[in-house]
Amino acid sequence: MATDEAVQHDEEVIDNSFKVSPEMEKFLCDRLLDQSQPISERFRALFSLRNLRGSGPRNSLISATRDSSNLLAHEAAFALGQMQDVDAIPALESVLNDLSLHPIVRHEAAEALGAIALECNIPLLKKSLVSDPAQEVRETCELALSRIEDIKNVKVDDPSRIDASPYLSVDPAAPASGRSICELRGTLLDEEKSMYERYAALFALRNNGAEEAVSAIIDSLNAKSALLRHEVAYVLGQLQNKRASDALSKTLKDTNEHPMVRHEAAEALGSIADQESIMLLEEFCKDPEPIVSQSCEVALSMLEFERSGKSFENRNGETMGWKNMKT
Repeated sequence: MATDEAVQHDEEVIDNSFKVSPEMEKFLCDRLLDQSQPISERFRALFSLRNLRGSGPRNSLISATRDSSNLLAHEAAFALGQMQDVDAIPALESVLNDLSLHPIVRHEAAEALGAIALECNIPLLKKSLVSDPAQEVRETCELALSRIEDIKNVKVDDPSRIDASPYLSVDPAAPASGRSICELRGTLLDEEKSMYERYAALFALRNNGAEEAVSAIIDSLNAKSALLRHEVAYVLGQLQNKRASDALSKTLKDTNEHPMVRHEAAEALGSIADQESIMLLEEFCKDPEPIVSQSCEVALSMLEFERSGKSFENRNGETMGWKNMKT
């Protein structure tokens, strides 16, 4: 995909990669795809590969998007989006169009295409916006299309907003600017607002971090959209605010809740890591939904690594534990 747009995109992406030996790269690639390994070990490899560049890591992550573990497959698609690797676009398109894959995997492929944010992704997303049977996938396509358009406008009007996340993550929406917490709360909780507007409010509230902002985010766990609820849980994990523990615990316990929301609630509880959260994660390691049980298993493994004094590459590419640590 050696287009002028792709070349310009590569020049604009901040390179957070690091170097490893060829032997270590091969070990990580093999470990990621080895289904005999515990899911937590495969996630460790995935988080490390997400910080490498080149065909080897990319192709291993692409292969992982077809893994029998929907949790691992969706995380591999997420990683490709965070890497903003234009050479992954054909594979992400294939994942998005494959209706045999779990909606959580297709959703993450759509979000990744939005994270890469090239205009050539617009037709791919528009196609799934009208044809995908899963609401969460269609909503993600809507969100990704809005992000691509917003990024194009932001580059002209306010370049500082492009990489505004203090969590080193490529977010699905640029944070709303110039608005009070009260206004942001109103937008986030307004079911009539577009998904992009609500996401933009969510990330602005996250970046603010005040108690009133956190309260608004917690309240939005009751939103009608499973897609929004799952992002809210993810953000609460980034914030690591213990005030969210009760709401996240309720979400994890709700077997009628969408697995993608429960999975993010589990990961968020792993970030908060108080004793009640740990006990709940241990209990739900036996959940009949693999996306949930594996999330609990991985979260507990991350905590064990942190407590042993070892580093672990997290999903945001930092050696700080399961989620981005913020003190």
